[in-house]
Amino acid sequence: MGRPAIVLLSGGLDSTTALALAKEQGFTPYALSFDYGQRNAVELTAARRVARELAVENHITSTIDLRVFGGSALTDDIEVPKGASLDEGGGNEFSVDYVPARNTIFLSFALAYAEVTGATDIFTGVNAGDYSGSPDHRPEYLDAYEAMANLGTKTGVSGGRRIRLHSPLIHMSDADIIRTGMRLDIDYALTISCYDPDPEGRACGACGACRPRLKGFADVGVADPAPYVAETP
Repeated sequence: MGRPAIVLLSGGLDSTTALALAKEQGFTPYALSFDYGQRNAVELTAARRVARELAVENHITSTIDLRVFGGSALTDDIEVPKGASLDEGGGNEFSVDYVPARNTIFLSFALAYAEVTGATDIFTGVNAGDYSGSPDHRPEYLDAYEAMANLGTKTGVSGGRRIRLHSPLIHMSDADIIRTGMRLDIDYALTISCYDPDPEGRACGACGACRPRLKGFADVGVADPAPYVAETP
């Protein structure tokens, strides 16, 4: 048994790859998923599939109702944008599928779970492609969060090992992430990244999560094995 590590697991491509990397590095993963009132709640089914496939013995789902705040196409009655260019966005312009402070909230729960389990390592699947759409996916934010974690927890101030926040995909493109997953024999058919899947769990192919995922597979030269509502471009 390796050292315990908390791994944020959404059931998407990125978090699944981060989970597999944590296992490759010898950690014993404690996977943590969230039912936060999201439109794409089928991702929780995908997270359970992934945890079973990767033989994760410890996988829990925490319930947080972010619908009470709304403000996002994923948690409010706002249409999910479709078909936008992958070059759009950036700067201070954020899409309506941005969920306010979501990563901060999730990491706070992961930090609490780490203290209970004795883990000092937390893995998250954020990557460079998310910078423009999620300010809490930037390297400087993640560095600041790690510093805060070591200032604001019993573990961090006890004089033992420091809490470490691992973001192994942070500088990878989507194609790099997929190549890494292929090396690790990940079955990406088990995952879903879509913001607006249909009731059967098929991805839409046109939202801000589907389009970069599809481009990543195209750049690698293989078909995305996940199910889609219709033939994708």
